[in-house]
Amino acid sequence: MRIPGVLTGVVFLSLSCALPSGARAQQAPASAPAPAVVVVPAKIMDLRESVDLTGRLVAIQRVDIRARVSGFLEKRNFTEGQKVKAGTVLYEVEDGSYQAAVQEIAGSIESAEAQRDLAVIELNRSNRLLASNTVAQSQVDIANAQVKKAEADLIRLNGTKAQADLNLSYTKITAPFDGIVGLSTVDVGALVGPDTGALTTLTRLDPIYAEFSVATSMFMTYREQVRSGQISAGANVRIILPNGTEYPDKGALNFVSSNVSQGTDTVTVRAEFPNPDGFLLDGTLVRVELEQSNQQDVLAVPQEAVQRDQQGAFVMVVGADSKVELRRIDVSRSSRGQSVVASGLKEGERVITEGIGKVRPGMVVDAAPAVGG
Repeated sequence: MRIPGVLTGVVFLSLSCALPSGARAQQAPASAPAPAVVVVPAKIMDLRESVDLTGRLVAIQRVDIRARVSGFLEKRNFTEGQKVKAGTVLYEVEDGSYQAAVQEIAGSIESAEAQRDLAVIELNRSNRLLASNTVAQSQVDIANAQVKKAEADLIRLNGTKAQADLNLSYTKITAPFDGIVGLSTVDVGALVGPDTGALTTLTRLDPIYAEFSVATSMFMTYREQVRSGQISAGANVRIILPNGTEYPDKGALNFVSSNVSQGTDTVTVRAEFPNPDGFLLDGTLVRVELEQSNQQDVLAVPQEAVQRDQQGAFVMVVGADSKVELRRIDVSRSSRGQSVVASGLKEGERVITEGIGKVRPGMVVDAAPAVGG
């Protein structure tokens, strides 16, 4: 038997009304929870203009230690890698022949002094005889010349002795300044001399220099900003070591080259860093951070909050009603993980840093502050 359509509808409605109210509630779709996001307020902070450059550490003093006289090496008075003071005797060269030379010249000087004294006596006697018309003037002149010759011989011999004393002193090779001694290239018993080459190196690491190159255009812009009073002439200098850690002590600029390197169109700049423990090593490649010395308070947000599309930069702002708003902003620069906002935001407005991909403008979100934010 066929049931008419009207009757079918009535039966269906009756069955629906007969269902328990709980069953009907289960069939209704549940509303989705608000997406969770992390927000950070826009803050005024001291973000001074800075620039990162590549540099290299250079020892403040580094010299090759060489022998200045020839002879067999008798002693080596240091351990390689040892810290030594200025004046420390590093090597000793056989000095017997040099001592003999000094003694020989000393004897020649005593003999020359005796000859001078005798010449002075003869001159005095000739002068007395000339006064009594016993000798001619020529005899006095000869005596006077003999005195001058004896004095000249003494001057020459004293100069020779000074050189001999100097050569004797060179048999003890000393450190010219405080520093760290490198590897020795010679052993005891080796014949050394001026042509031997470097016996070792001495390096002074405290303080130490960081040398780096700055593009000429950047250097010119910096000078113009200083001249106009926009920034101060000084700069804070930091170095980041190869393992990514920052050296705790700041440096001070102490040299700017007066010429431009034509090959790279850069200006060489140097900063000095304290290095009392010798932690920084000569020749290390480092990252140099130059930072404006005077305080510069700006409005900034974390860089991860800033998104970009074809129209430019924007952030997602969460208002007091927990609704999301797309806000166009102008970013002037970035520093230390922060984007400096020139316009488009106010201090305290909350921007989304995590969960941006889950939201759209106008959505209500569950906003939680960032840890430490």
